[in-house]
This record gives sequence, C-alpha cells and structure tokens, in this order.
Amino acid sequence: MIDSKKGVLAHVCEILDCFSQERTELGVRELARLTGLPTSTAGRLLHEMMEHGILQQNPDTRTYTLGIRLLNWSGVYLATLDIRAVAMPIMTELQQLSRETISLYILDGSDRVCVERLESPQNVRIVARLGLRLPLYAGSAGKVILAFLDEEQRERILASDALLPFTQHTITDPVVLREELAKIRKLGYAYSHGEWIQDASGVAAPIYGPDHNVTGALTISGPSQRFNQDIIEKYGRDAVNAAMQISRLLGYNTYSSGTSYRKKI
Repeated sequence: MIDSKKGVLAHVCEILDCFSQERTELGVRELARLTGLPTSTAGRLLHEMMEHGILQQNPDTRTYTLGIRLLNWSGVYLATLDIRAVAMPIMTELQQLSRETISLYILDGSDRVCVERLESPQNVRIVARLGLRLPLYAGSAGKVILAFLDEEQRERILASDALLPFTQHTITDPVVLREELAKIRKLGYAYSHGEWIQDASGVAAPIYGPDHNVTGALTISGPSQRFNQDIIEKYGRDAVNAAMQISRLLGYNTYSSGTSYRKKI
C-alpha cells in the first residue's frame, strides 16, 4: 500500500529514480524491490504512469522504460535553463579554439548533470551525452565542482558518497581525494585522465552563479593521447577564462566575492 507519510508523488519519483543509463528497463518485481513498495502497489503505480505517458512497456518482456512525456518535460526545463543560453556562444568559441568536445555540467544534489555539449569535429573524440548524470568525485568537471563547494557541503557529500571505481584511475581513497581537491583550489581548474572513461582526459573550470556559489563546470575533453602537460595547462587557462565569462553573465561579481580565479595560470 501507499505510504501515507510520503504520498503518491514521492513514490512516483522513487520509481523514476530507479532508471538510469545503465538500467533502462525494469520489471515490476525489480522496481518493487528497489523502492520497497509491495509488488501489487508498484504494479498499479507503473500501470497508471504508463497510461499517462510517463512510462512505456515492452509488450514482449513486460518491462518498463521511461516514456515520451518525460522528454517533453525535459525540453521545457532545458529551454528555461538560462545557463545554457548564456554559455553556448562561449562554448562555441572554446570549441573552435581547442577542436575538442566542450561540455556544460550543472550541480544537481550530489551529482553533476550534462545539460549542453558541443562535439569535437575530429574523428576520434569524446562524447558526453545530454542528461548524463555522474558523481562529483570522478572526472575533471565533478572534481572542480566538489573542490569549490563550501566546506560544509563538500564534506557532507564526501561523507555520504561511496567512492566506487569507474576505471583503475578513479580516485577511491577519501584522503587522496581531499588532497586532490586542495590542489584544484590552488590551481583554479581540474584535470583528469581516464577517471570515468578509460583513455579519456578532461580539463574543467568552475562556473559561479549570482549567489557566488559554484553552480556548474565547463569541460574540455578528448582522447588522453592529445592531452599532454602543455595542452592541459593551455586548456586550463582557456577553460578558466571561458567559465569566468559565463559566471559574470550569470551575475557573478568577482569583486564582491571571496572566491578568486587564479590569475597565474
């Protein structure tokens, strides 16, 4: 039965949260297990969600996937997300400068979500899918957001997240990760090599909002073979400059903020 303390909407959100890019199809029993709902209750909710276009069902396997209605909602959300409109001209310029993939991530809870990207024109390139959700501890964009969060929020995320490896290069030791974040704060940008995709590298800089809190990150990414130390330092400067432009257009005032971009890079 429905938990009266949570309500129907909370259970619907729990069901939707079970789906991911690694788990695109789920059956009634699996969803019931993941959400803690009785199988009969989960089945009824799933049927109602399917009738409203929120989910769709495979007639052969009887499993459920996300429905087209969510795409409509996401389109409305993305259309009103100011950071995308502000960032696009700057991202285009950065892509022309680097000829690598440029991605825009926003902070969402304890994760980062890709809300915009421009693919590299080169044959061998890294592609970050729109809507991709990743934890903050892996990859340059995640680490740079985590590094520039206020200390209380950063420690809360570090305490709650299990540092599970994506590759052999993922930082899974909290002590090592904290040392890495301290280096990022001194440098002003983050870089990574194969932390969530093997043989992929990235350089990222933080984006701030009008409240002077970090709200996202701008990333230059590509195959690791193209990212030597000189390139990383160059892209670091380019990413910081581009992210600063976006931050200012969002209302970030560097003169009244305690956060500083490192001029030395």
